[in-house]
Amino acid sequence: MPLYWVMEKRIYPTPIEIISGPEAYGRKSFTNAEEAVDALIWLYERNTRFLRDSFSALAEGGNADHRYRAFYPEISVSTSSFALIDSRHAYGHMPAPGQYTTTVTRPDLFRHYLLEQLHLIIRNHGVPIIVQESETPIPLHFAFFEGTYVEGAAAERITRPLRDMFDVPDLNATDDLIANGTYEPAPGEPAPLAPFTAQRIDYSLHRLAHYTATGPQHFQNFVLFTNYQFYIDEFCAYARKLMAEGGGGYESFIEPGNLITLPGQNEAREGAVPIRLPQMPAYHLTKPGHAGITMVNIGVGPSNAKTITDHIAVLRPHVWLMLGHCAGLRNTQALGDYVLAHAYVREDHVLDDDLPVWVPIPALAEVQVALQEAVAEVTGLSGYELKRIMRTGTVATIDNRNWELRDQRGPVQRLSQSRAIGLDMESATIAANGFRFRVPYGTLLCVSDKPLHGELKLPGMATDFYKRQVSQHLTIGIRALEKLADMPLERLHSRKLRSFSETAFQ
Repeated sequence: MPLYWVMEKRIYPTPIEIISGPEAYGRKSFTNAEEAVDALIWLYERNTRFLRDSFSALAEGGNADHRYRAFYPEISVSTSSFALIDSRHAYGHMPAPGQYTTTVTRPDLFRHYLLEQLHLIIRNHGVPIIVQESETPIPLHFAFFEGTYVEGAAAERITRPLRDMFDVPDLNATDDLIANGTYEPAPGEPAPLAPFTAQRIDYSLHRLAHYTATGPQHFQNFVLFTNYQFYIDEFCAYARKLMAEGGGGYESFIEPGNLITLPGQNEAREGAVPIRLPQMPAYHLTKPGHAGITMVNIGVGPSNAKTITDHIAVLRPHVWLMLGHCAGLRNTQALGDYVLAHAYVREDHVLDDDLPVWVPIPALAEVQVALQEAVAEVTGLSGYELKRIMRTGTVATIDNRNWELRDQRGPVQRLSQSRAIGLDMESATIAANGFRFRVPYGTLLCVSDKPLHGELKLPGMATDFYKRQVSQHLTIGIRALEKLADMPLERLHSRKLRSFSETAFQ
């Protein structure tokens, strides 16, 4: 008599013992980065296609007595000696002899990134790249293409719970220990080659599509964050004008719903307008190799700032900047003045468990110079005259929007002791997550009120302020990113962001 077990008030046969999967893929060695990445793409596509096809067959009445499993591709590299590398380069080399591995997902999406990382390893260490199947199963959820619609009726026709027959995301193994610098391999276990595992990346790719209503393939390597829709409206007007006039070096403009406007067009000809805007809509001015600009309206608060940067970080952008409004804390500041952050007071608390508050968040010279030069070029001011409209100093980020209502001896005293000149709810979070994930960061804010000095934003004042200042502020941000995009990557990716023992991948 067969054994039975009970789940959700239904009776199912004994757990499945037969595991079906694609044919085993043997270890392959490559000394050419292009060939290695091509192998990763082929292996990933074959294994995810097996899972999709197996699900479709089950929905049509296929064999429910098997477990269907396929594995992520894996890159493995071994070195027996220390490399003689250019010490000015922040990444592209292993810190010590040993074996290093990482699981890989969406190698098609990350092709440009993988080519650069593998080329540097081959150049610096002179060792082959091993491509093989890992021991980490691909969850069924992550095998489907973005935007794939699975009919509820199809799932209902499958007589067993999907967990019986397919692997599902394992959140116990999806974490940021490597990026946080707290991961410790077990004895005999390889060291990590990259800051994120395949399943952690897949988790974020799906979250990005959900939060921004644009596919992760559209995100660019130069990112602007803002906390106001006014900036997004201005960015859209700028981008549409560029497209109508031929693109200006950009190859498309993409909006939520994956609406695509090409050079020479006045409006989108592809995609579908979403029924409602997502929580943090994203907009992309694209260039080949993801070298364009992405802008995201993150809304208000440090929780949103952490959420979106947690996910965009897996795309390994080259820089992200915060453009937004802040409270000016000095009486000498005027509404519309700029604040260039060179230090941060972190009273946002959302990253306390990942990055202790005693960790300093340094200013990055390359980003600071680009922002200051952009302000000078756009405003026409320079040298001592620039100080009339821009102040460099400490920005404080707080998690209480109504901090002014607290006992003034508390927050105000701390702000004064820190020498803060501006206060907002997102900038320190974005900078701290940039530091944590090794993504160069910067902040240029605009003073929109002075609550300590009785200058609050009133409706009429605010409207006039936005009309005057938003366009100029956005132009400065775009100009700064274009300056950074012209910079060699080995200069932009600062060694300041690297810890004692780092992954070879950026």
